[in-house]
Amino acid sequence: MSETTHDGGVAVSAAPSPDDGLSPAELAAKYGLSVSGARPGLSEYVRQLWGRRHFILAFSQAKLTAQYSQAKLGQVWQVATPLLNALVYYLIFGLILGANRGMDKEVYIPFLVTGVFVFTFTQSSVMAGVRAISGNLGLVRALHFPRASLPVSFALQQLQQLLFSMIVLFIVACAFGSFPSLSWLLIVPVLALQFLFNTGLALIMARAGAKTPDLAQLMPFVMRTWMYASGVMFSIPIMLEGKPTWIADVLQWNPAAIYMDLMRFALIDGYGSENLPPHVWAVALGWAVLVAVGGFVYFWKSEERYGRG
Repeated sequence: MSETTHDGGVAVSAAPSPDDGLSPAELAAKYGLSVSGARPGLSEYVRQLWGRRHFILAFSQAKLTAQYSQAKLGQVWQVATPLLNALVYYLIFGLILGANRGMDKEVYIPFLVTGVFVFTFTQSSVMAGVRAISGNLGLVRALHFPRASLPVSFALQQLQQLLFSMIVLFIVACAFGSFPSLSWLLIVPVLALQFLFNTGLALIMARAGAKTPDLAQLMPFVMRTWMYASGVMFSIPIMLEGKPTWIADVLQWNPAAIYMDLMRFALIDGYGSENLPPHVWAVALGWAVLVAVGGFVYFWKSEERYGRG
């Protein structure tokens, strides 16, 4: 295309582009382009996550090793911290407030230590999940990988830490008369169900924490309230005797109490099935599946927004 200028010369203008007038979406479709970091389908996402399983395991082990690298006692704090917490709770709740009501010392001390260790597993998984994305933005923005790898890895880190601490828990149980028996085999399914539950919670909190980083400041108060409502330091049926039945039912059926009671039932000889709510295994499985699947889908739906803005 040409036109005459004011001095008599001829100027040639560029031919119109065949892409003129096309929207960005139409341009992308025309040239086969896709959104960077777009969310894949759910089955494809699961496949990608499974493909990163070695990274997830290595990352969790590295985080576990580095957690106490600056402390002189190193990994000893993995066990010392929950034990010291249990000692404080025993002094305050067991000796002063009488929260050991209805239980002998040989039952109450393993009961308390088990509760502290098991609840700490959930608490640490939730707190790590809140910071899984917001605390690793450099990694999220630099590399392309399924973002669920991070909260899953942090939940796995807490599982490894609990497994290390279980040695001390076994010693405490034996010291107060609960020796290894067939019931100890129940520890494996209890931990498996709780790990699924914790992973789902970590995924939910990772998405929430990525959008609202201030959530990390609020969660310690939420977790402390949950701990006091879950019977870590006392038996819920005994302490709420004479109260409306529905209150004890609500507290006993909350997942933290369910997994603690199942672990106590497996470990402690004097803690029998009469202390468990009905259909406890079905409830434990239901909580694990519901939160794990729901948390995974909830996290996946926001996959393409992590690390942006």
